[in-house]
Amino acid sequence: MARAELRPVTELAGLPVAVDAMGGDNAPRAIVEGARAAKDAGIDVVLVGPPDLVGDTLGLPLIACTEVIAMDDDPGQSVRTKKDSSLVRAAELVRDGKACAMVSAGNTGATMASALLRMGRLPSVLRPCIGAPIPRPGKTPVVLADAGANAECTPQMLLQFAQMGAAFCTARFGVARPTIGLLSIGEEDTKGTPLVKEAHALLRATEGLDFRGNVEGRDLLSSPVDVIVTDGFTGNVALKTMEGALKFIMGVLGDVIGTDEDTKAAGMTLLPHLLPYVGELDPDAIGGAMLLGLGGVCIISHGSSSARAMTNAITVGRDLALSGSTAGIAGAIL
Repeated sequence: MARAELRPVTELAGLPVAVDAMGGDNAPRAIVEGARAAKDAGIDVVLVGPPDLVGDTLGLPLIACTEVIAMDDDPGQSVRTKKDSSLVRAAELVRDGKACAMVSAGNTGATMASALLRMGRLPSVLRPCIGAPIPRPGKTPVVLADAGANAECTPQMLLQFAQMGAAFCTARFGVARPTIGLLSIGEEDTKGTPLVKEAHALLRATEGLDFRGNVEGRDLLSSPVDVIVTDGFTGNVALKTMEGALKFIMGVLGDVIGTDEDTKAAGMTLLPHLLPYVGELDPDAIGGAMLLGLGGVCIISHGSSSARAMTNAITVGRDLALSGSTAGIAGAIL
């Protein structure tokens, strides 16, 4: 696997964000509209995709390619065989110094594979992981690492996820010394699988980390720590369980409020108090997760991303590239 060559921030300034125009359930229209809004807000953007499929680019430049990796394509095989796909070409723009970051709401596995194969891993990084911000009402979001890149992990990998997640938390949310917790089935140090127990001991013994011990699944939205570390299988299940629960609860509230005069009156009273929480918990406001441990910035957005979500993802990609987040993550791996 190729090792990354870091580019100084001064070389990234002025470069556009490369956007996979064909990624996601709402592509290309929502992607193009979100990119246009980002451009209107002052962020340079270049779209990547087949011209006949992308259609109207709303005045944005388009890097033409001939292939698209579908949401249900095999990630590894599609990246190897569809070398002229929008995902692969977007990653190459970052690699070649023609874009400061890439953004895709498409096939997550293929996005990771494209970015890893084209940008390379940072020195000493065992495996990249997904750093996914989870809204934490009233506070900065908590970073879940890994949120789905690595189903099977070693204790050393979890240690690196903690280090990279903390560096990402600092770069994105300005937390000077992030606190770290390890996802387990109990707060006690003795709880968990052999992997969790070994990782716990390793995290506890590593200098430079503010490790606070185990946290549980119930702590995701009200986390007492800034970074929650876990393997990608557990992290992805936990993340999607939380998303599904929130969606269900919001649906129930929507069904109940307005069913009769009493619930309408209650809704009118509660709505002003609930709206701030709805805004904070809205996944479109987050934009996307970052693939940590690469030689460039890759933002992975939700497959159902709206135009607003894409605008936010593009903004995050640009900001992380210009903040020197990649170098910060590289320096965090001891």
